[in-house]
Amino acid sequence: MALLLQEDAELASRLRELRAYIDDLELEFSRLAAEFEKSRQWEDQGSNSGIDWIRFNCHMTSNSAADRVAVGKADLAESHQAMLNGDIGFAHLAVMARTAKAVGEAFDERALLDVARENSPGKFHYKCLHYRHAVDARAYAGEQDDLAQAAYLHLNRQEDGCLSLVGMLDPAGGAALRAALEPLARRSGAHDHRTGPQRNAHALTELATGGRPANLQVTATIETLKGLAGAAGGDMELSPPISAASVQRMACDCAVTRVLLNQDSVTIDVGRSKRVLSEGLRKALRIRDGHCRWPGCERTASLCHGHHLVHWIDGGETTLGNLVLLCLRHHSMVHEGGWQIIRCDDGKIMTIAPTIAFGLAPPHSWGGGRAAAGGAPD
Repeated sequence: MALLLQEDAELASRLRELRAYIDDLELEFSRLAAEFEKSRQWEDQGSNSGIDWIRFNCHMTSNSAADRVAVGKADLAESHQAMLNGDIGFAHLAVMARTAKAVGEAFDERALLDVARENSPGKFHYKCLHYRHAVDARAYAGEQDDLAQAAYLHLNRQEDGCLSLVGMLDPAGGAALRAALEPLARRSGAHDHRTGPQRNAHALTELATGGRPANLQVTATIETLKGLAGAAGGDMELSPPISAASVQRMACDCAVTRVLLNQDSVTIDVGRSKRVLSEGLRKALRIRDGHCRWPGCERTASLCHGHHLVHWIDGGETTLGNLVLLCLRHHSMVHEGGWQIIRCDDGKIMTIAPTIAFGLAPPHSWGGGRAAAGGAPD
């Protein structure tokens, strides 16, 4: 044990030595990078800037190259010495240089150096943002507004109907989205085997649809709604054809404009207002159940849908006794995933996995069962 502890101590010491050596090299690299940027030799080689040349030829990211040039240009003699003494690291210097460039003549190196000695580079960056605001609140607000104006979000539909998202949010918008997604992206129950990115994606969908009827138009034949073999998929705005299981789920508790067609594509029925949960019934359901009734899930009632235990297409009534609250994930597991949910005489909810009901293995998408032909409808 003593030998292992000694080896660990030597390893830790070696890491500190190497980091100090690397930081010294980074400081020298920064000095040369600033000189190169000033020499404008990069123009002769067709680069857009010194930073761009360094990025490409030194195999660095743009931010890393810009940090080195900023450190090389900044007058940070005391901070350089503090780094050589081991009080701070090169990462502190990069934050210091960026801050000096942002505030100009108002920059106070000595005051910030004391803060750098007491904080990690990440925390120091955070405190420097406060410092920049204190020095010039108007300029800081302008930078924040520039970030907000530069925000964007591209929505690109793929060939299979999936929607890819590419974008950037300003700090305030990003924080708001993360705060909204975080409680929805937590694992929900023993069968939740989704990855973090999967939970984030599903949380975004739940944020957009959970807890209130979705304003969608679905066109389907009676055969589709019943899930009969050979029926076509349902048509929905802004989407490719959707499965009968998805139509059934959405028809449970969404403001769906249902257009029923006969085999000759003649409209025979529009709307189902009598089958939509009334506001009073929805309120009573939320009060009774309190949260998603799937065993082990406590998703709040405001984010849940009313699920028909016996679907209205099969004669089930839209009454409190035939309804149960389910969150988006568990509602999808019942319809698209092939799970069954049963209310026992004592009011408890029992679930039957598709591995038992249909001999299928649970998929990785929702943490439930695969969609099965002839699976348990509402």
